[in-house]
Amino acid sequence: MSVKFQALVVHKEEERFTMRIEQLTTHDLPEGEVLVRVHYSSVNYKDSLAATPAGNIVKTYPFVPGIDLAGEVVSSDDPRYKKGDAVIATSYDIGVSHFGGYSEYARIPAKWIVPLPEGLTLKEAMIIGTAGFTAALSVRRLQENHLSPEKGKVLVTGATGGVGSFAVSILSLLGYEVEAGTGKTAEAEYLQELGAAAVLSREQVYDGTGKALGKQKWAAAIDPVGGEPLSAVLSQIQYGGSVAVSGLTAGAQLPTTVFPFILRGINLLGIDSVYCPMETRLSVWQSLASDYKPANLESIVAQEINLEQLPDILPTLLSGQARGRTLVKLI
Repeated sequence: MSVKFQALVVHKEEERFTMRIEQLTTHDLPEGEVLVRVHYSSVNYKDSLAATPAGNIVKTYPFVPGIDLAGEVVSSDDPRYKKGDAVIATSYDIGVSHFGGYSEYARIPAKWIVPLPEGLTLKEAMIIGTAGFTAALSVRRLQENHLSPEKGKVLVTGATGGVGSFAVSILSLLGYEVEAGTGKTAEAEYLQELGAAAVLSREQVYDGTGKALGKQKWAAAIDPVGGEPLSAVLSQIQYGGSVAVSGLTAGAQLPTTVFPFILRGINLLGIDSVYCPMETRLSVWQSLASDYKPANLESIVAQEINLEQLPDILPTLLSGQARGRTLVKLI
């Protein structure tokens, strides 16, 4: 039986690019063992790229973006999931080469699905989404590399964004002294509410000089920014410290030297939330439902929107206008 539903669909034909709400049926969905009635999705930087013709994310059209979704199983060909189960699906090829969460229904391979952990609602799972998961994975990797609160201050760059907001909140919750770096110092109150002990301007983190080594300021850093600012961060990490890097909003190039690594023993930790092994993924989601779960989760939500509002909201992440998380409600 085919079901009709609404989805955000992007089209690209030669030089013509369109994005609109369309009616689809479940026959239009890609292959997968589990059909999900989507309750919530969210807006991420990669989603904004998928919604622009120059984003170089989507390869085949027409396409339904949305790298995050949470909802209820409608039907399943996999015995691990049954009708009514609450599930999360993020990362892998979702919203990139496999129809994503900006749709009232989604069909997903069972191996990409995470059962909703006890301690989270579907709404909370999508407030967290890929951004919160990436922040939590970053914290986990820093701790695995011997970071503890007594080691010193931890810097979070791009702190008002989704990854940054969650990083500030989780680190603070775990007892770390967090310094939040941002180009939006007017949002200092928001960052302090999340737990930042200090708010630094972008220029206080990177003054544009590109020194090979600077004063040792931070025990570690979480960086979703990349580019020249990341080079500056590396030069200011304390001996033996680590930087967890997950983004490139300031660029993909890293104009650094070997000196922070060979003279101070710095660790550069790559954070991949897309193909993160399922064992690790399940463990991190359990942490997000318990000891990593921010008490102020709702305060990270900048706005809650519906499908019809997505075309106006998606470009804001590319222009640096976004703060916190944008939640997409589909039911």
